[in-house]
Formats: sequence, structure tokens, C-alpha cells
Amino acid sequence: MSEQEQSSAGPASELDLRGVICPYNFVKTKLKLETMKEGEVLSVLLDDGDPIRNVPRSVENEGHTVLSQERVDQAFRVLIRREDSD
Repeated sequence: MSEQEQSSAGPASELDLRGVICPYNFVKTKLKLETMKEGEVLSVLLDDGDPIRNVPRSVENEGHTVLSQERVDQAFRVLIRREDSD
């Protein structure tokens, strides 16, 4: 399966970080992204407030792509595509 097919097929992995405080939710997201292949998509569930404000910005600063953010019940689902770290 190509990288494009992988990302369009849905997330390769999911992290439920509801209830995890900053900066641990970013650290866990970053560590998970490091285990994934370029082009794979990670779905992350984050709480409202600091997590949804800080984690997407921080992963973009690391060079990854935030594909979407959507509210799911009392949380947010963020889809992040892992980019090459070079």
C-alpha cells in the first residue's frame, strides 16, 4: 500500500490522551509519531483547552501536518500525518 493509500485509508494508529495534562500529551504524541512511517496518520483524542491549543501547534513545529481537528463529544480528534524528520 502506498503512503497516499495509507493516509486515505484512515489512521494507522490512535492515541486517547483525554485526561492527560500538558506537556505529557504532546510528549506522548511525539513519541508515537517517531515510531510511525512517513505518511502514516495518527489519530489523537485531546481534551478542550490547553491540549487542543498546544498539541497541534507543537506537532506542526516538529514538521508534521495536522490534517483535521473535529469535536467528538467532550474532546477533539486530531489527525496528524507523520512527515519525514530530516
